[in-house]
Amino acid sequence: MSGIVVGYLATPEGRAALDAALEEARRHETTVVVVASARPDEGEQRAALEEALAQVASELAAEGVSHEVRLLDGGDVADDLIATAEDVAAELVVIGLRRRSPVGKLILGANAQRVLFDAPCPVLTVKPAS
Repeated sequence: MSGIVVGYLATPEGRAALDAALEEARRHETTVVVVASARPDEGEQRAALEEALAQVASELAAEGVSHEVRLLDGGDVADDLIATAEDVAAELVVIGLRRRSPVGKLILGANAQRVLFDAPCPVLTVKPAS
């Protein structure tokens, strides 16, 4: 299997990443693999994420896009995205970036940096619309 792996959280950055992955999947007629990471002990947060992922799966099905949704228990977003990209022989990984303060712009987030450097394929980073 190959496809587009997208890191997802129920945030504006996660939505922007999902939208970009969906657009790329349509363009290349490929599968979208939605990846979210959570720890089993996160209780309410995990339940909310499961609900959000169910909505994402419904949306992708309604759009007629081949997809898979993975909620991984690793809790390390970068490791989970990289491992999934390797597992499915991904063509592309899509991640959302949040806006940062002027000082924060000097340092890219640790997870984003790890995905950019260690992913086995190209990485597309997107920001939510202003």
